[in-house]
This record gives sequence, structure tokens and C-alpha cells, in this order.
Amino acid sequence: MTTLKGSLIAAIAFAVFFITSAPDASAQYKEAEPKKGPVLLKGSPEGTPAGSIVDVAIALNTEGTFAGQFDTLIAAVLAADPIVLTSLSGPGEFTVFAPTDAAFLELGLDENNVSTLGPAILKQILFYHVVQGSWNSGIILGAVKIRTVYRGGFLLQNGGVLRDNIGRDATIIATDVPADNGIIHGIDRVVLPFVP
Repeated sequence: MTTLKGSLIAAIAFAVFFITSAPDASAQYKEAEPKKGPVLLKGSPEGTPAGSIVDVAIALNTEGTFAGQFDTLIAAVLAADPIVLTSLSGPGEFTVFAPTDAAFLELGLDENNVSTLGPAILKQILFYHVVQGSWNSGIILGAVKIRTVYRGGFLLQNGGVLRDNIGRDATIIATDVPADNGIIHGIDRVVLPFVP
């Protein structure tokens, strides 16, 4: 009995040692540190207040190169749990990967039906597009693994392409759009933490 008990203890000790000393699979990914303060887009006048991330997204959607291309994203933020709008309008620093209308349409979603996903699902999907801190394109491109605000979520990055939890790729198509509380990068696909 003592030999069996001793063997069992030795086996458990070996298993604990093996598990705790095994290399962490995520250790191969380098996480970058966010830069403090907004990064100005080339040609943006210094000191010009941009407004919150929400204000800037609405302005981008109103005029310029991306006019009319973020209607669905704005509708999704408004239809989501109110914490999304509050967070992106508040004083914290965030980086947002903003999918275009074409990205949502690929999933069969537009500004008229995105709310059918419901506030809780929209909150999870939208927070999967948000990173704590202000990450400019140089930091993004220097990172391999980017942790999102969505609980336990991360994106893999390689050459300006983000890979989500289900293996979908999204290309960063616009970078370094400053806001008072962070920075926005446009992407061509919706990244998903799970299949909705």
C-alpha cells in the first residue's frame, strides 16, 4: 500500500512539474505596449481637438474618403449595450479597429438590421474591435498578438492583417485617425470572437 501511495504521489509530482514547466503556447506571441496620447494623422494640425472616438467616427462617415462607409458601425454602437457608447465616448484611451459597411454586408448586416443581433452580442463583437490604450500603426505592425477589450479575446497581426478567434482575416485599410480618447484604424472585415 505504501509503495502504491508513493508511486501515486511521484506521478502527481511529475505531472505538476511537467505542466508547470511546459512552454506557454502563447509565449511565441509578442505583445506590444500601447503609446500614451493620440497620434496625429500626417497633415493634421497640432492641437486641433478631434472629439471622442464616436465623434470622429461620425465625422469620418460624414465627409472625406470614408464618407458613408461607417453607417453600419455607428448603428451597431447605438444598438449595443450602452456601455459601448459610454466607453468610446469617455475619457479612457482606446484603439478601435473600425469595419466598413462593406465588411458588415459580407455578414449580411447593414444599418437597418444590425440591431437584430441584440445588445449583448453587439457589445461582445464591438469590444472585440477595441484595444485598451492608444496604439498607432507602428505599434500595431510591431505586435503579433493584440489583446482586445472583449474578455479573453486577442487578434493575431501579421503585415497589417488581423486574424480573429475563428480564423478570419481583416486587412487594415486606414491608419492613425486621432481622437481625443484614442485612435481609429479602418479594417475591411468584421473580426469575430465567435460565430454569431
